[in-house]
Amino acid sequence: MNWSVILGISKTHLLSRKKQSAIAALGVTFGIGTFITLASFMTGLNGLLDGLILNRTPHIRLYNEIAPSEQQPVELLDEFSESFNLVRSVKPKRSLQRIHNALPIMNQLKNDPRVRGVIPQVQSSVHYLAGSIHLNGIVNGTNVLDEVRLFNLNDYIVEGSASSLARNINAIILGAGVADKLSLKIGDRIQIRSSNGAIFPLKIVGLYQSGLADIDNVQSYVNLSTAQRLQGEGKHYITDLNLKLYDIEEAPGMASALSESLDITALDIKTANAQFEAGTDIRNLITYAVSITLLIVAGFGIYNILNMMIYEKMNDIAILKATGFSGNDVKYIFISQAMLIGIIGGALGLLIGSGLAHLIDQVPFEVDALPTLKTFPVNHDPNFYLIGIIFALFATFFAGYLPASKARKIDPVDIIRGQ
Repeated sequence: MNWSVILGISKTHLLSRKKQSAIAALGVTFGIGTFITLASFMTGLNGLLDGLILNRTPHIRLYNEIAPSEQQPVELLDEFSESFNLVRSVKPKRSLQRIHNALPIMNQLKNDPRVRGVIPQVQSSVHYLAGSIHLNGIVNGTNVLDEVRLFNLNDYIVEGSASSLARNINAIILGAGVADKLSLKIGDRIQIRSSNGAIFPLKIVGLYQSGLADIDNVQSYVNLSTAQRLQGEGKHYITDLNLKLYDIEEAPGMASALSESLDITALDIKTANAQFEAGTDIRNLITYAVSITLLIVAGFGIYNILNMMIYEKMNDIAILKATGFSGNDVKYIFISQAMLIGIIGGALGLLIGSGLAHLIDQVPFEVDALPTLKTFPVNHDPNFYLIGIIFALFATFFAGYLPASKARKIDPVDIIRGQ
C-alpha cells in the first residue's frame, strides 16, 4: 500500500471541493473551540465556588459534639435486655465543650506523616456592642499566621493584615458585614461581650470578607489567647483542632479512625460539604455533555459531506479500481480525507479555544462580595486540549468510516456500464 499516493489522491479530492471541505473542517474547528472555551470557563467557575468553601474548610475537624447518649441506662439492665425499650424526650448528654488533652493530641497529629498542619482553635459566641446595638457573632481564636499558611486567610483580608493581629493580643480582624452594620473601620475599637458577661475592648486591625454573607455578618478572628480570655479559661482550653492533610482523599478514612481512637467527633471535609460537591459534579457533567454534543454534531456534518462526495466521485472510484486500486485502497482514501479534515479542523479549534479562553481570562470582573476575584475565572487545564483533539480525531474517523466502507463495495463495472 502506497500511502503517499493515497494521501495525494485524498488531498486532490479535498481541494477539488474546497467549499465542502472548508465547511467540514470549520464544523470541527468550532466544535473543539467551543468545547475548550466552555470547559475552561465552567470548570474555572466551579473552582472559584469550590475555593470559597474548601479553602477555608479544614480537611478534618476535631471537636466535641453535643448529642444525646447513644445508649440509655435502661439498656444496661439485664432484665430489660430482651425487651423493646422506648425512651421519650432524651436530653443531650453532659459533655465538655473543650477537647480533653488537646495539646498532647495536637503534638501527636503533627508527627503524623499524612498531616500537613494542625491549628488549635477556640470558638466563642459573643455580642458585638456599639452603643445600644448588640449583634450576635462568633469569634474564632486561632494562630493567625498558621491560618495564613494553611488556609489562605490573607486572600480574604480586604483591609489590614494578619501580621498586625499576630503582634497584638488586644486586636481583632472583624467580619466585613459586621463592620458595615456598625460603621467601623481599621483603627477603631469595638467592644466584645462574651457569653459569661465580660466585656473586652479590641482594636480593629483588619477586615475579613469571604464572599459568603452569612459568614461575614457574624465571624471575626482574634488570637488564640484572646479567645481563651473571652471564655475565662487558660491556655489548655481548646474547642477545635483543624487538620490540613497532604492528600484530601485520605480525610474520610483518617477521620473515622481518629473518632474511634480518641473518642471525639471527627468531621471530614467530604462529609461536611457533600451537597456542595454533588452540585459541582452536576455542573461539570452538564458542561461536558453540552461540549461533547457539539463535537458529535460536527461529526455528523463530516459524515454528510463525505457521503455526498462519494456519489460525486463515482467515476473516480471506478477509474481507481479499474487501474488496479483495491477496495481497501479506496476505503483508506476516504478515511484519510476524514482524518485530514479532523487534523486541520482540530488544530484550528485548539488555537481558537486557547485564544478565547485567554481572552476571557483577561476580562475584568470585580464584585464586592468576592474580593479575590479580579477577572473571569478560567481553568487552563491542558487535559481539555488533549480531550478535544482526541475526540475530534475519533469523531472524524467514524464519520469517514461508513462512507469509506460504502465506497469500498462499489463495483466499477456497474458504474462504467451505467455510463
